[in-house]
Amino acid sequence: MSDLGAGPLNRWRIARGRVDLTRAAPEPRIVETAAEPASLRLDLNRTAILVIDMQNDFCAPGGWMDRRGVDLAAVQAPMAPLKKLLPALRRAGVPVIWLNWGIRPDLLSLPPNLLYAGGRKGASLGYGARNGAGKGRFLVRGSWGAEIVAALAPSPRDIRVEKSRFSGFWHSELDAILRNLGVTTLLFAGVNLDRCVLATLQDASFLGYDCVLVEDCAATSSPAFCTEATRFLVRELYGFILRSGDLIAGLGRSRARARRKPPRSGT
Repeated sequence: MSDLGAGPLNRWRIARGRVDLTRAAPEPRIVETAAEPASLRLDLNRTAILVIDMQNDFCAPGGWMDRRGVDLAAVQAPMAPLKKLLPALRRAGVPVIWLNWGIRPDLLSLPPNLLYAGGRKGASLGYGARNGAGKGRFLVRGSWGAEIVAALAPSPRDIRVEKSRFSGFWHSELDAILRNLGVTTLLFAGVNLDRCVLATLQDASFLGYDCVLVEDCAATSSPAFCTEATRFLVRELYGFILRSGDLIAGLGRSRARARRKPPRSGT
């Protein structure tokens, strides 16, 4: 018997001319956490975290946002809580998916409206323009600016997905990867909260995913009212909001319960 399929919960089993189309249905691994507007029970087998645009061009000195005069303090704020949350999620077997801008060098995947939005403060600072500091071109796949910021130290087991829109679901592999993983619940983190994070979260909601914003792991350089409006919309229309400390505490309780749970008979 052999398995066919990249995802642990989306596989066929093939043996001696017979194909078994049934999917694995592992026992749920439950974590409970405080959240708004209601507390949550999550199945870790069906959960992944999307970390959006925590890359050099947004968060590092000398990157695109820094060169455009953006105060990096706001977009760097998620780093400290993410340094605690991501290792806890990895230990719990939750996939960590980095969703970063990584545009084509020839810009052929970018329409004029997006190029206009990215270049309003001068064509010299638009999508794909040269950094001018020996760091390649802004947001181009394979460049320094498209790399995950070093402070967050991604694991080799993490998954990387490139995007070329505010929403990570457009023209990307994201939805196919999530479905192969059997994911139904998405945790959202990263920058900018009111732009790429919100756009990706909205599309995830439209596609039927459960959406949970980790509020202290998501930030924006926009005015404060943009953060408040985004949080209101998430609570009101699209899903739930929690804090990383509450989720980490829930993961700890889940591990403690698993240690106390007696083994199944016959094992």
